[in-house]
Amino acid sequence: MWMTILSFLGGPVIKGLIDAYQAKLKAGNVEAKIAADLAASEIAAQTAETNAVMQYRIAELGRWYEPDKLMGYCVALYFAKLLVWDKVLGLGSTDALAGFAAITANLVVSFYFAKRGFENVARIIKR
Repeated sequence: MWMTILSFLGGPVIKGLIDAYQAKLKAGNVEAKIAADLAASEIAAQTAETNAVMQYRIAELGRWYEPDKLMGYCVALYFAKLLVWDKVLGLGSTDALAGFAAITANLVVSFYFAKRGFENVARIIKR
């Protein structure tokens, strides 16, 4: 009963571990025990690989609350309000950005559009 509940809640990795453990328990000879140990170690390696891939994605993309992303969200909200609320729906009027705010907004937008291109060029030069 517990095996059924754990396999339902845990998904394929937990089910694979349970199956490997049951095969290990039922193994009568040395070859079957070796095969069961190999299956269990393969599942453990897959789990470790999945965790490593997730850590790599976090390191590559970063977190949503990093300063550059927060500035991007602010500029995106401003332009969304400007374009959708003011221009498309005609429900308000937003003052144009001026001075430091305009320069900062332009830098943030150009950073988001130019960053990936610069990264690709740097990766090509690095080779």
